[in-house]
Amino acid sequence: MTGDTVGARARQALGITLGRFGRGARELATASPSRFAILVFAGLILIFTALLSLPIAAADGTPLPFADALFTAVSTICVTGLATVDMATSWSPFGNAVIYLGVNVGAMGVLTLASILGLVISKRLGLRAKLIAAGDSNPMRAHGGPVNEGQTVRLGEVGQLLATVALSTLVIEAVLAVLLYPAMLASGVHPLTAVWESLYYSAMSFTNTGFTPNVGGVAVFADNYFFLTVLMAGVFLGSIGFPVIYTLWKHQLRVRRWPLHAKLTLITTMALFVGGAAVFLLLEFNNPKTFGSMDAWDTTFQSFFLSAMTRSGGFAVVDIGELNGSSLVLGSMLMFVGGGSASTAGGIKVTTLAVLALSVLSEARGRQSVEVLGRRIPSDVQRVALSVVAWGSTIVAVSTITIAQITQADIAQVLFDVISGFGTVGLSTGLTAELPDAAVYVLAATIFMGRVGTVTLAAAVAATFRSQHYSLPVERPIVG
Repeated sequence: MTGDTVGARARQALGITLGRFGRGARELATASPSRFAILVFAGLILIFTALLSLPIAAADGTPLPFADALFTAVSTICVTGLATVDMATSWSPFGNAVIYLGVNVGAMGVLTLASILGLVISKRLGLRAKLIAAGDSNPMRAHGGPVNEGQTVRLGEVGQLLATVALSTLVIEAVLAVLLYPAMLASGVHPLTAVWESLYYSAMSFTNTGFTPNVGGVAVFADNYFFLTVLMAGVFLGSIGFPVIYTLWKHQLRVRRWPLHAKLTLITTMALFVGGAAVFLLLEFNNPKTFGSMDAWDTTFQSFFLSAMTRSGGFAVVDIGELNGSSLVLGSMLMFVGGGSASTAGGIKVTTLAVLALSVLSEARGRQSVEVLGRRIPSDVQRVALSVVAWGSTIVAVSTITIAQITQADIAQVLFDVISGFGTVGLSTGLTAELPDAAVYVLAATIFMGRVGTVTLAAAVAATFRSQHYSLPVERPIVG
């Protein structure tokens, strides 16, 4: 048998194997897009755990314990920023490169990533692939009932949305790196070191991850307001979501042409940003361990920075563990909300909060429908929003109780770090780095559910839609 024959048979066998894999992936995606997306993310976490477990990934050449490698992989792929090891000293250049790649892959989102993989496998973007991708910006598309196409991104625009995801990630991170480079030079960073660290910080800000490559982290740049402002801009762009970025790119300032999703996201985001800063200022201005030693300008600026970072950024100038208990509660509330849908941020999402707040307001006014900005929000969207909040609260409660029982740590610190994990924020009171392995695995699972759970839960709830040709007798239980 000649070498050419052996090579031809090997190529044929490889082609058959890839074909079977492609058909299996398409069948799985068709049967359950949400399950397919979760498997893709879980697979990525396993791959990056293996990479970060290699001796070449560690700074001293000694492989890190499995729990630390797994947690770092979860925190990287889920763009969280919590760490059980010192990120500035634990990783080699190879390890840092793996983490840099991981946050950019994870930032694209579960369903978007799955749709891109499906596109690579099938060589085309069919209806099912479009439904998978669109589901990341509007989970209601997962069912067969009527969907308001003006709510986020139309199916015909999904291909443009995927292009926006890829291009915006590259362009925004490049612009951020260019802006950060001279700011780092002004702070005394070596020119060659600044090249790598500016790229690293740009990725960590846009992806809302919050890892820092240098000893001392962002606190080293506490007096460099330009540097901190660029970080805030990156976190803001990453947290509003790719559908909103697509809307701003397509319609610019023609607000009348913006979909309701973009309007609600931007309005709620700005309200939480300004409101959070104002409350942080009131709560911390006389705390000598945080803002009390600063002048009025520093205190005001750092309040806005802290408000932006508790939304999902994860960078911190002050020691989070030194915040007043009231500030920790406020930070927990902001972290639980998170950023926009189909964004690099976590949490229950700002549109979920907006829909629930509008529902409560409509109920208080005695209105039968929820109306805002000239549009009516259907009841199925309200039910999904309520389900997301209920399940998010349940995940946080169970995780907090479990970790508190394992560690016997202060419940306020446990709750803060758990919500930080669920909201993929990355801020910590210092507890995460001290967790035993059992608690590390629980927090890693919380991070994973926080990143993929609410979107896939919403899709699962919407997928239960069935036509019903009868109605049961009405009976009203006493509520309240």
